[in-house]
Amino acid sequence: MKMSTKGRYAVMAMIDIASQPHEGPVSLAEIAGRQDISQEYLEQLFGKLRRARLVESARGPGGGYRLARPAGDIPMSEIILAVDEALRVTRCGGDAVDGCVKGLRCNAHDLWSSLGRQMMYFLESITLEDVVAKRNLALTAAIKQATDRHMPVERQSA
Repeated sequence: MKMSTKGRYAVMAMIDIASQPHEGPVSLAEIAGRQDISQEYLEQLFGKLRRARLVESARGPGGGYRLARPAGDIPMSEIILAVDEALRVTRCGGDAVDGCVKGLRCNAHDLWSSLGRQMMYFLESITLEDVVAKRNLALTAAIKQATDRHMPVERQSA
């Protein structure tokens, strides 16, 4: 699996905000200090998180960032994708053959590609609130996935 520093740091910063006992804005300086991440790097990430409507900014004294919606409504996958971070486990781009072995799919391509899809499905099944609450993430994901499979599809009226 390949996840760059952007994805890891964005997740750490969002967990930091969601873990704070107060609901007021959290400054990037505070996050940087607690998580040992450069404040300048966080500024870049939070621009993307804000554009993805995952956080809201508050200016002025006591300003900083807060979650734009409840932590239970923010899947972990959304945080990673907001900072342009695709999970890659193959050498090629997703299901494409370019970049594999001699222009063909490598002999393990389907395995790695399937693993990548499962990891993304797992991250879609886990919310920021699940992580902050230190829930059993594997169990939480399994329950969510089972519920999704058994939910009736709502019919849309024409």
